Amino acid sequence: MRLISVMRMETPDETLALAAAGGDRAAFAALVTRHYDRIHALAWRLTGSAADAQDLTQDICAALPAKLAGWRAEARFTTWLYRVVMNAAHDLRRRQMTRSRAADGWGDWEIARQDEASTEREARLWLEDAMARLGPDLRDTVALVLGEELTQAEAAKVLGVSEGTVAWRMSEVKKRLRRMAQEEAQ
Repeated sequence: MRLISVMRMETPDETLALAAAGGDRAAFAALVTRHYDRIHALAWRLTGSAADAQDLTQDICAALPAKLAGWRAEARFTTWLYRVVMNAAHDLRRRQMTRSRAADGWGDWEIARQDEASTEREARLWLEDAMARLGPDLRDTVALVLGEELTQAEAAKVLGVSEGTVAWRMSEVKKRLRRMAQEEAQ
């Protein structure tokens, strides 16, 4: 049993993914064990919420066996997995927007801000708020490049855009964050 576990740890992701797509439960378990934290971290960066990230991660892991059946091994497994997480986060955003619009019609639901003494907490909250004001394309790009520390080329593959587009998006994010900070300082 231990030899199998060691072999699974040394087996490339792509080999495990193909085996898991064919119904190999041990290969699937090895993939989930290997990448669960990565899925959760990206989900957290994309949603900005620990609870949403946890739910999203669980949903992704539950849906992964069916999704693996459609994996064509045209890209690295991790590139494909990032795309799965991105798509799931986009779906969650759409559902939340729909609920938010419905709630606006039913009542006055507002999220109360908690006063925090910590400068670090305030800075993090400001950044989360500023990131939320960016469009999904910019947020997704930042989550991959800064959060997941992918190269611009790797992020471009995950996002399905050119490397130049990723570079432009990162430049645009910097400009917009700088402008937001200046506006709030006035």
